Amino acid sequence: MILDKIRQENDIKKLKPEELPVLAEEIRSFLIEKISRTGGHLASNLGVVELTMALHLELNLPTDKLIWDVGHQSYTHKLLTGRKDGFDDLRKYGGMSGFPKRKESECDAFDTGHSSTSISAGLGYVEAREILGQHHTVVSVIGDGSLTGGMAYEALNNASRLKSNFIVVLNDNNMSISKNVGGMSNYLNGLRTAEAYTGLKKGVEDSLLKVPGAGERILGQMKRAKSGLKQLIVPGMFFEDMGITYLGPVDGHDIRKLRRVIREAKRIQHGVLIHVLTKKGKGYQPAEINPSKYHGTGPFVVDTGEQTGKTTRDTYTDIFSKVLCDEAKRKEHLVAITAAMADGTGLARFSRQFPKRFFDVGIAEEHGMTFAAGLAAGGLKPVIALYSSFLQRAFDQMIHDVCLQNLPVFIGVDRAGLVGSDGETHQGLFDIAFLSMIPNLTILSPKNRWEMADMVRFCVDYDGPVALRYPRGEAYEGLKEFRREICYGKSEWIYEEEEIAILFVGHMAELAEKVREGLKEIGYPVSLINARFIKPLDEEMIEKAAKDHRLLVTIEEGVLSGGYGEAVLRYTEKKGLTMKVLNVGLPDEYIEHGNVEVLRKEVGMDPDTIVKQIVTEYICML
Repeated sequence: MILDKIRQENDIKKLKPEELPVLAEEIRSFLIEKISRTGGHLASNLGVVELTMALHLELNLPTDKLIWDVGHQSYTHKLLTGRKDGFDDLRKYGGMSGFPKRKESECDAFDTGHSSTSISAGLGYVEAREILGQHHTVVSVIGDGSLTGGMAYEALNNASRLKSNFIVVLNDNNMSISKNVGGMSNYLNGLRTAEAYTGLKKGVEDSLLKVPGAGERILGQMKRAKSGLKQLIVPGMFFEDMGITYLGPVDGHDIRKLRRVIREAKRIQHGVLIHVLTKKGKGYQPAEINPSKYHGTGPFVVDTGEQTGKTTRDTYTDIFSKVLCDEAKRKEHLVAITAAMADGTGLARFSRQFPKRFFDVGIAEEHGMTFAAGLAAGGLKPVIALYSSFLQRAFDQMIHDVCLQNLPVFIGVDRAGLVGSDGETHQGLFDIAFLSMIPNLTILSPKNRWEMADMVRFCVDYDGPVALRYPRGEAYEGLKEFRREICYGKSEWIYEEEEIAILFVGHMAELAEKVREGLKEIGYPVSLINARFIKPLDEEMIEKAAKDHRLLVTIEEGVLSGGYGEAVLRYTEKKGLTMKVLNVGLPDEYIEHGNVEVLRKEVGMDPDTIVKQIVTEYICML
């Protein structure tokens, strides 16, 4: 195999031109076969094989800097930098990350995972290069979806002032160039990418500027005169008007054309954007037909594309989706918002049933949150569903636009807690801490599928800012017999005994049950309490627990610093309660990718470790 010749960065440059198309097909076959076993991001990676090859052929890594936005499309890059063997343990604990990681390779210039960051990071690299007197090339790759994020435009605005080379590659796998202008666009692009044209344009401008008194005026008139025509026929005028040279569109699966346009881009001494058209899922028919299904996929059968090991049980997201739609049938003022994640957040069902009441704002969580505030101020009940890790981006908007005005916005915090294979950038570890500090915000978390349904209904009816925190994966079906009515700010006593009380948050119910069983087996009486409300704190419950228990153990799947357990501890200290409080949660660190159960064991959140910790703490109190 030609792929076997790639053992380290720049090895691709040793290949013959006729070997390159073969390598592209081998890469696609390799990725399909490996991801069918491990799961991962398939469609996006299949779409950028030739683009990645062309970049590696024209750049000198790691001296040159190649920055991927989000990083969903970095698998070919990893192959071309000698990480082929790492795919056997892709996204497993201790194995290779599914995203670029600086600690993994010198060729990974910047850690990514969230969208719209690559241009800002690339611009930083460019300015550092100029200050340090270096001469390498910096390339930032960004997708058309990520370009909807406001941060990308902020970066482009700053890049427009550059007086040195900076290349942005727009990987467009969704937008299309209108057929009626495509021919003219390609013609103009041929002129614009020609060295002679670039040189002629600069020569004319320099010559005019030398004309005493009138040069600048004539040049200005020429630019204004041609702008109207260019607006009609040049698709990149938006970028041109920002001072960034637009090159494209170019076929993202033609290595020869890609290499040529990259070489031309390297000659331009300011910001330049290369518009590349690719096909998401290219080379694997199921992914081409349904690229969203294979964006992030679990293991699947290559021949059919069907996923293996799929469960038929409802996830928390499924329940959120179904109940929200049921509520929307009865409440015409209920509307829903997503940030380019309709499928992932379960709002695709809502969009089909209530298309006029559904809004996809693109990758723009900040805008989405303030938009929700505006909808609420206008008399509607907006529900905005975001992954916990992406909600971080809307922190200011939650404070300033939603909670300051005490507006009835329902925030669905999906993927809360450990999410597993996507790693540090996607773990939902911080939401309890940063949400809890916001005045006027109520926060709930369900213990099982039935409580999830009840809490969705509660949040829909609640007249104020409210966040519902729930995890990825199947909804817990234990503790079915415990289903008391949701009362504002009140917890739920499940088992009431003495000495030791376990107070858990949301989906930690199953873990808390196992810990209780372990303690009961060795003879300890143990109460079990479902927090239900993270905020406000159920002070009455804490004081009641203090009367009959020596030790109160809080369990939450979030960072301990600023978490629910700390709030409980602060209250006991404030009131002078004699009950000891032990906080169990996640350490003050970023947690890498891996199976969730493996990760919990690594951070000491497995039943055996917690039981030992409780016993040790209890004995020390005696």
